[in-house]
Amino acid sequence: MASRAGPRASGTDGSDFQHRERVASHYQMSVALKSEIRKLNMVHVLVWVLMAAQVTVSQLGLVSHKVVASPYQWEYPYLLSLIPTVFSFTALPKNNISYLVVSMISAGLFCVPLSSTEPWRCSPGPAALPPREGLPLHLRLLGGVGHVLVIVIAIQVHGWQIYYSKKLLDQWFTSTQDKKKK
Repeated sequence: MASRAGPRASGTDGSDFQHRERVASHYQMSVALKSEIRKLNMVHVLVWVLMAAQVTVSQLGLVSHKVVASPYQWEYPYLLSLIPTVFSFTALPKNNISYLVVSMISAGLFCVPLSSTEPWRCSPGPAALPPREGLPLHLRLLGGVGHVLVIVIAIQVHGWQIYYSKKLLDQWFTSTQDKKKK
């Protein structure tokens, strides 16, 4: 190796530095997947905050039920869906595989089935919506966006979060296997 004051290493003209400046592809993919998961986590937190506000306003009686309707039964257990997001946020900075696995499993067990089956069973059909007093808070805050749209967004966020987490785990396992081989 060459030093600042000493001669250059033999056999090189100084142009062999480019291979050292490249970032390995699995690191680039890891950064991209982490970015996508963080975006999905932020969307999930936004949906969760809207649901939590709905439940809180209803339970504490802060606003009349004529203004904001009481939450559906599925919205109470949906509040537990913050747990996978917390594990996901915790796993990303230090590439913690176990936290990401817990996040994926808990999202798969609690979030996706709950948000894909329960709302359709508990929510009234479109014909039954007009007689209900008030609008759910998340519909008021989102400017009247349909209840079904909020459910579809939640399902997609959880589904993509699981998908990207699986891809990220594959990247992490690939890089750890490469390190073990060396």
